[in-house]
Amino acid sequence: MPEYHGNVKVGGPAQTHELAQLMITKVAVGPMDNNAYLLRCRQTDEQVLIDAANEAGTLLKLIGDGGLARIVTTHRHQDHWQALAEVVARTSATTVAGRYDAEGIEVPTDQLVDEGDHISVGNCSLRVIHLVGHTPGSIALVYDDPDGPPHLFTGDCLFPGGVGNTQGDAERFTSLIDDVESKLFGTLPDETWFYPGHGNDSTLGAERPSLPEWRARGW
Repeated sequence: MPEYHGNVKVGGPAQTHELAQLMITKVAVGPMDNNAYLLRCRQTDEQVLIDAANEAGTLLKLIGDGGLARIVTTHRHQDHWQALAEVVARTSATTVAGRYDAEGIEVPTDQLVDEGDHISVGNCSLRVIHLVGHTPGSIALVYDDPDGPPHLFTGDCLFPGGVGNTQGDAERFTSLIDDVESKLFGTLPDETWFYPGHGNDSTLGAERPSLPEWRARGW
């Protein structure tokens, strides 16, 4: 398998990041170039999907015959759940979302999660971080890898080069950058690899020096 770099394109092949206990497969889907992530526990083969964003056929092919335990939606924006209804219908997966965004997702949420909750992927676990600003109930998910640095799924709250869009609302921007700075950069090491809702991956260490610039520019 080629070395993982996380640069995927719509219509192109998926990329798999092989960890000691967890497989993370990234694929780009849909007209807004969304990322979807399929996680598989290497010990139990249980699978969890983060953001059934679009192209249900592409996602179902990725899931294959192994079944799907859960689908986690990072936030309420429509481009992140366009394929959710179809993938749920085909897999009977449990739907999971942040408590304060579930009302904006047209597919009912089976499991509401809050700050500090855990979502299992077989013998692996994702820790929920609630981030306010891009939406009221956005969640990031941390896999605290016992064999290496953490892996962080940020939805649309953190990208290489800045935090998520707050539509020019100064109060929302301040809330988001405060949460990102304190809950992500303030608690996780520079080696943390993060996977955003669109585009390429990065590490917290690569982005950390830019935090003052982001705050000063206001977006």
